[in-house]
Parts: sequence; structure tokens; C-alpha cells
Amino acid sequence: MWSDIMRESVIYQDILDEGKAEGKAEGKAEALLEVARNLFNTGMPLEQIARVTGLSIDQLQNLQANESRESNQ
Repeated sequence: MWSDIMRESVIYQDILDEGKAEGKAEGKAEALLEVARNLFNTGMPLEQIARVTGLSIDQLQNLQANESRESNQ
């Protein structure tokens, strides 16, 4: 019964919808980062990767530095 009441609650539904939206956004962000990683591996210049992915040059440089650190460990 309590779960039925919670499912009908507007606040509960808002929280649930917000969580789903955040999950989708995180998934999209991870997909963009994976595309950027793949483009790094092809030797594509950062400026082109930025145009393709919509990520900033700073974001790409940070990603590239993190990838480099992880591969050296």
C-alpha cells in the first residue's frame, strides 16, 4: 500500500524522472568521451575533435592527459 501511495506522489514522480534524466545525461557524456578517445587514437587534431564532439579544447586536453596517465600506470 505504501509503495502505491509513493508511486502516485507527484514529488516521488519528479524525483524519479530527475534521476532518469541524470542517468541519460551521464550515459551521453560517457559516449561523447568514448568518441573523443577513439578520435584521439586516429590522430585527429584537438580542434576537429572539439567540433565533432562539442567538447572544449580544455576538456579534451584534460581527457588526453588522464588517458596518458592511465596508460602509464
